[in-house]
Amino acid sequence: MKQYDLVVIGTGAGGSVAAHKCRKAGWQVAVIDKRPIGGTCALRGCDPKKVLVGAAEIVDSIRRMEGKGITAGSAINWPDLMAFKRTFTDPVPENRIKSFMKAGITVYPGEASFLNKNCVQVNDECLEGKHFLIATGAIPMLLNVTGSEHVALSDDFLELEELPETLVFLGGGLISFEFAHIAALAGAKVHIIHRSAHPLKNFDPDLVNLLVKHSREKGIQVHLDTKLNSIEKKGSHYIVHGSRDQKTDQWECSMVFHGAGRVPDLAGLSLEAGNIHFEKNGISVNEFMQSVSNPLVYAAGDAAATPGLPLTPLASMESYVAADNLLKGNHRKPDYSVMPSVVFTQPKLAIVGLKEDSAQRQGYEVNVSQIDTSSWYTYKRTNEPYAMAKTVTDKKTGNLLGAHVLGGNADELINHFATAIQFGLPTNELKKMIYAYPTSASDIMYIV
Repeated sequence: MKQYDLVVIGTGAGGSVAAHKCRKAGWQVAVIDKRPIGGTCALRGCDPKKVLVGAAEIVDSIRRMEGKGITAGSAINWPDLMAFKRTFTDPVPENRIKSFMKAGITVYPGEASFLNKNCVQVNDECLEGKHFLIATGAIPMLLNVTGSEHVALSDDFLELEELPETLVFLGGGLISFEFAHIAALAGAKVHIIHRSAHPLKNFDPDLVNLLVKHSREKGIQVHLDTKLNSIEKKGSHYIVHGSRDQKTDQWECSMVFHGAGRVPDLAGLSLEAGNIHFEKNGISVNEFMQSVSNPLVYAAGDAAATPGLPLTPLASMESYVAADNLLKGNHRKPDYSVMPSVVFTQPKLAIVGLKEDSAQRQGYEVNVSQIDTSSWYTYKRTNEPYAMAKTVTDKKTGNLLGAHVLGGNADELINHFATAIQFGLPTNELKKMIYAYPTSASDIMYIV
């Protein structure tokens, strides 16, 4: 049996930060991963997705500007785009292994399972740890419908050699909307099927409605209040059966993709053997990221049941907090007050802080400002048909509580609002800031 000060299960952002921090402090550290080393974000999530988004963004910009100085004709070459994407993802496992080895961290490719509260087995080896960090991320939730075995995953979309002619995305979350926009701009026919009237539930509903409207104008057929009944394979195609208002409908497509939510990837870890309590949202942890049932174990990222959103920066932050508590004793708590999030559609949709209803539920008396910014210079110069900003401020203090942005620069603009919330800047202070002009940030004084 090999002994380590820390055994980390998972090599994404939630695991690697703590592994390196504890190793730098002199601990003997091992990392385990059943999938290619590097984690979801770098290999099959944020990073490769953003490569595809970049191509879609360029094509969308060209189409908007046709007849306004730009000549039509550019299109996405899917095989070439995927080859370009692989220049980012293919080197990751080898580079991460080299990084771990250079730091003196032992790498175990394979699936980990707890034997007892301080031992895990990986392949044919048993590792005894003084401490453990579980950061295994999330996987698509099981779909309880007939024919669910025919559903492809987001991982599969990011590995498509050829883009199918017609695609159906199940669920109205980030994955479905982002991939739907990419596919539609690459020339595919796309459907999104969502069971309720409100997709992208974590985002401001007014801006979501505007995004849904624009998605439909781009040819994406968004079916809301639609129940998924079954999926049928018919030759080389699939038929998705659904119903709305007691009326049945069906959609024939080349592929069906899962976008209906994700759950912590905890199966196979034998958590019961390690006396590690878990719940629907992940491993039950206290305010220091420590397991409530096994004090040797910590958890971070999507594997931990915390208020944190399933975002890479949050997983990194939790991993850093867990490492600090491992090294110095429990003293540091994660801060979830600022969690900017972006849907990389065309245009982008972003949020940070509270929505109007959640602010009111927390007892704030609020001022809400909602502005259609599509006629502003920032968006008019690139012919963006839809752009909007909404801010929620505390009437008593003038502090910004939440910001919501729809527009081509929403991903960068939201970071300025995140800074204001993080440091408690009143809106009258934001108005004093001089930004470079003309930039989207220079609009902030008018938005607030």
